[in-house]
Amino acid sequence: MKVTIATRVSDLALWQAYHIKERIESSFPEVEVTLNKIVSNGDKVLDKPLALIGGKGHFTKELEDEMLAGNADIAVHSLKDVPTYIPEGLELIAVTKRQDQSDVFLSHKYKSIEDLPQSAVVGTTSLRRRMQLLQVRPDLIVKDLRGNVNTRLRKLSEGQYDAIILAWIGLHRLDLLKDIPFTDKLSLDMMIPPMGQAALGIEIVKGNDKIREIAESLKDENTFIATQIERDFISKIGAGCSAPVACNAVIDGDEVIFRVMLGFPDGTNVMQEKLVVKVAESKNIGSELAQKMIKNGALELLKDAEKIAFKDEMPQRL
Repeated sequence: MKVTIATRVSDLALWQAYHIKERIESSFPEVEVTLNKIVSNGDKVLDKPLALIGGKGHFTKELEDEMLAGNADIAVHSLKDVPTYIPEGLELIAVTKRQDQSDVFLSHKYKSIEDLPQSAVVGTTSLRRRMQLLQVRPDLIVKDLRGNVNTRLRKLSEGQYDAIILAWIGLHRLDLLKDIPFTDKLSLDMMIPPMGQAALGIEIVKGNDKIREIAESLKDENTFIATQIERDFISKIGAGCSAPVACNAVIDGDEVIFRVMLGFPDGTNVMQEKLVVKVAESKNIGSELAQKMIKNGALELLKDAEKIAFKDEMPQRL
């Protein structure tokens, strides 16, 4: 039996796809896995913030189109890129075991965020990171940082930025941390990750029992529970790529620790919550916390945040 995985062609996406290929072939020796490698628009347009070219969803859309056209059976996504809406005919069936979700501070000159001098230039395209960084260090200058991981690290080494912030897991998977003089993993209380960080989402075409069985073999139950809480929160609050929202659930023993934060990209007007509940009672906490924050004005806050998020990049009305 042949199974085709749709994947983007970035180094990290290919690492993820080959990782899943190996897992499938070792669990199902009768299956031969091939890759359908797609250059997504998000990998081509590198001079604009993600939110201005359609948000993270366009990273997944082209893979989904290939599946719907019959050119792939499975797509492997970074779960943080998968919108909470899944197109008709497809299904997000499994989430793999999540690894370290932390963001990491990287610099060639300074040991940590605390060590950065006044008005140091920090690179990140994420409004979520921008919001949390400026909340603790409002004096910093935050500049956009696009490109794949290697491009971003090259820009740092060339001195275009005093420091940059990236997801730890991607650098770890590609073995790139050893080349950077100063790395400081940020605690989840200091820098809350986005929905789904460090987990892979396995999406399939509906209606094929064998493909479903293969995909379900990749599922990690605890990660599925935690990321579903995050996805429920984001779905209810309606947060897209152009709104600074951090949202992370961690299962520790029989408890879930759920952290969320939203506000303006400049670190002001922040709403923040941290819940600790039993796993057995956690099913609806994503939606319930979103509802509570909506009652307290979260939607109006996010609307205002979106208006100012990219005003420098958006054409001004004359």
